[in-house]
Amino acid sequence: MTDTRQTRHMQIGDLAAHIGTSPRALRHYEQEGLLAPARGHNGYRLYDATDVVRAANIKNLLDAGLTTADIGQYLDRGCLDRPLSSGPRCPSELDTAAARLSQVDELLERLHRTRERLEGHVDEIEESIRIG
Repeated sequence: MTDTRQTRHMQIGDLAAHIGTSPRALRHYEQEGLLAPARGHNGYRLYDATDVVRAANIKNLLDAGLTTADIGQYLDRGCLDRPLSSGPRCPSELDTAAARLSQVDELLERLHRTRERLEGHVDEIEESIRIG
């Protein structure tokens, strides 16, 4: 018996609304090689269930501070094609996330030092105005 069910597809606006992003962001994911939706006879992008999961994962990882280059490392391992919250995670995810966290920590430290210098500068200006 032949399966006559059609696979349900979402168009770009529907998927964007579903995962809480914009159509422009989805096109960016595609430009970066993270998504490769099918195209309808009219040229519209058509996202299947796997694309929906992958797009949601990409958005979540970007929101967590990873870059598209970081996320691209997950593609070859199939880490993006199932919900990140289900089952065991890909081991490479830990290395990538830990490296990004280390970079964020370094940035925060630099920002903290910059803030301290700026705060001192503001204090000096306030003092000179009071004495002034």
